[in-house]
Amino acid sequence: MAGKVKIGVFGAYRGMTMINVLLRHPDAELVAICDKYRPALEKAGKAAEEAGLQLALYENFEDFFRHDMDAVVLANYANEHATFAIRLLRSGRHVLSEVLPCETMAQAVELIEAVEESGKVYAYAENYCYMWHTFEMRERYERGEIGEVMYAEGEYIHDCSAIWPGITYGEKDHWRNNMFPTFYCTHSIGPMLSITGRRPVQVVGFVTQRNGTVRPLGLKSGECAGIELVTLDNGAICKSVHGHLKREPGSINYEIYGTKGSMESERFTPSYAPEGREPELQVYREGDKLCVGETERYRPGTPAIAGDMAKKFTTHGGSDFYPTHFFIEKILGNPDGEKYSIDVYSAVDMGICGILAYRSILAGNAPMRVPNLRDKAERDAWRCDNKCTNPAVAQGDDLLPCYPGGSMEYPDSVYDEVRKIWLSGKNAE
Repeated sequence: MAGKVKIGVFGAYRGMTMINVLLRHPDAELVAICDKYRPALEKAGKAAEEAGLQLALYENFEDFFRHDMDAVVLANYANEHATFAIRLLRSGRHVLSEVLPCETMAQAVELIEAVEESGKVYAYAENYCYMWHTFEMRERYERGEIGEVMYAEGEYIHDCSAIWPGITYGEKDHWRNNMFPTFYCTHSIGPMLSITGRRPVQVVGFVTQRNGTVRPLGLKSGECAGIELVTLDNGAICKSVHGHLKREPGSINYEIYGTKGSMESERFTPSYAPEGREPELQVYREGDKLCVGETERYRPGTPAIAGDMAKKFTTHGGSDFYPTHFFIEKILGNPDGEKYSIDVYSAVDMGICGILAYRSILAGNAPMRVPNLRDKAERDAWRCDNKCTNPAVAQGDDLLPCYPGGSMEYPDSVYDEVRKIWLSGKNAE
């Protein structure tokens, strides 16, 4: 592709992160932004004006869809990424999808086939794969420093109760209110797969009890946490835990145990700490003698890849720059994009672990095989599987409860109160 990549952003709230990268990226031209919420749209437009750009701002997706652009960043509602991605791919646009890749198994199949049929670039913006310590862990694992993975842990503990009004706006049918406990799983599972390069083959799901001390905020599963035990294609086991547990600051932590050593990130320093105070990484490498080796503890710092540009972006532990950067690099056919951009197959692997883990929970924690949807022969079994907790997508027996004991129901007054808190600009207490 000659010249800059013309890119639009759908979703100006979470999309503001990508917008900030695009405004300063030498190979990208931000051309349009779409969001139904006018204040967020105007904020994004103002940022573009300050950078010397005049953009097209749309409140309606259909108008945005018709804009001349090579690629689109999807930062809209997390349960709607697949449907918009499929449509955009079939229209000839490249797609960068924020989390999550799909809401149902049927969407997973359709998304993969839309990428294959279109020949366009699909990239998954699982930013936690690109935190400075997780990126470093991937590089060291690829060099074979700890051998082959045997066991891993990924932890994303984020108690969102205080900020619930600011991320759901009092919308009764907001995707966050309708999600099941293992849905939002790729912050914990994604880095383990990215670091090791392995594929999941089986998952067993678990869910904690609800926390009844939290004031009603509209989450139909209640305040709880999801857990996945994932078996990888080499026999290794991964434990993933994520959700609403009481811990401040939240925990974003990863551990990889190999046949010749281990790596783990520091637990009590926030992963979004400023440069110089980011979490330490501890690496143990066994030597020629059993149980005798070397241990290193250090703060990785900004990855060397595109380091000068990456240092300008510090949100989410510096990780928000790389998904957008590698997406652009892959469109341009550059090696870094080919290597580090998360493709549709890896994205779907990360996401369907959570979907199938919930099936496991509903079946009494029974093991569930994770299909390899790279294999066309495996797709037909899932092509029409729309089971989920979203009543706009699933009906009848396909509509699942948001919690194995049944969805919690709230009066409209709860959502009215949440909306009032959001409009006041305050957090829930």
